[in-house]
Amino acid sequence: MSKRGPAPAKDSFNTKGLKKSFYIYPENWDSIELHVKETAHSKSEIINKAIQLYFTDLMEPPNNDSKNWSVISLFSGCGGMDIGFEGGFKFLNKYYNSDRTELNKSFEIVLANDIFKDACNDYRNYFKQKTGKTPNVINRDIAEFLDEVELRPQNERIKIFPETCDVVIGGFPCQDFSVAGKRKGLKSDRGKLYLQMKRVIEMTSPKIFIAENVKGLTNLGGALQKIKDDFANTGTGYYITHKLHMAADFGVPQTRERVFICGIRKDLDPEHFNFPLETHSMEPDDTGLLPWVTSNEAIGDLIEKPKFTNQHQYSKAKNYGAHLQGNKPIKRDYPSPTIRAEHHGNIEFHYSLERRLSIRECARIQTFPDDYEFISSASKAYKEIGNAVPPVLGWHIAQSVANALAKWEK
Repeated sequence: MSKRGPAPAKDSFNTKGLKKSFYIYPENWDSIELHVKETAHSKSEIINKAIQLYFTDLMEPPNNDSKNWSVISLFSGCGGMDIGFEGGFKFLNKYYNSDRTELNKSFEIVLANDIFKDACNDYRNYFKQKTGKTPNVINRDIAEFLDEVELRPQNERIKIFPETCDVVIGGFPCQDFSVAGKRKGLKSDRGKLYLQMKRVIEMTSPKIFIAENVKGLTNLGGALQKIKDDFANTGTGYYITHKLHMAADFGVPQTRERVFICGIRKDLDPEHFNFPLETHSMEPDDTGLLPWVTSNEAIGDLIEKPKFTNQHQYSKAKNYGAHLQGNKPIKRDYPSPTIRAEHHGNIEFHYSLERRLSIRECARIQTFPDDYEFISSASKAYKEIGNAVPPVLGWHIAQSVANALAKWEK
């Protein structure tokens, strides 16, 4: 056994520990002394940290064979973006797979949240039917829920809220940024809900996050830049970028434009993330892209076959004149206009039938799979559908996230 060394200094990492003597290989000691010269750490701090990491790895070895990347979903609604991330669904006879990249890994929603009870019920119903497991959906005001989580002791907190995750996604409420809304922007409480998403990012330190909102956010008095700056200063810091996407450019039969904000943790290479490339075009000649999907391609087969129980209802609101939003027929050979959440019954008219669009027709235009059943009332279902990110667009965003995660893992 070697000689005892001098008593530890008062500010030593080991002051509160036990004095022990043990051998250290010369090459390891050389490395320790070199590290001490280059950093502010003491020798005992380095040794104790190394031992701590050794036992952490020994008792909880990293699971490199995991098939899933963990995702926390906020403002989830009825799950449009979540369906896109989890994958494994069909739309217009095309299958959108769940396994991503050559790693064959999938996304798994470990926690979802929304304040809208009917949307949470429909979310649970779909994913339970699909997976056989009841998803972890928290039907609470997000601020109140997070307050409660933070007040709990650590050992209780982790039972209801993950300590870490790979990805955070969320379409924070958009009405106060929409040109169809009152344009209160960041002045309203609802317009500040993105700060609750920032709070979750600080709590879980995801590698990457995706926030979605309306096009109106890009031209509302610096609101987008303010939100990006706040997200950039989250935790240890995030690289922030954004892009406006036209849903029709990804095979969604709808001219819906939405802005996506991406945050990449600063210890990761931001060059590995790229927003998805378009797959469709309004003028596909010589581009190699597919033509936009038309309304007729999306819902034409539903004219004769209202085959979905409790989903072929449609709004009976009278026509208030073509000069008002929602009182004109959609075009047969062109994508539908945006399916809106706040329409008060004035959902667009069918292109060939003398009625407004049905729930299932709106769901198709939003690219929900046909096995998604809306068990809520017709008015609530319309709202849920209009609030959602089209699952097909969500799938393409998720593919870009998966490609980045795979590169970082390599």
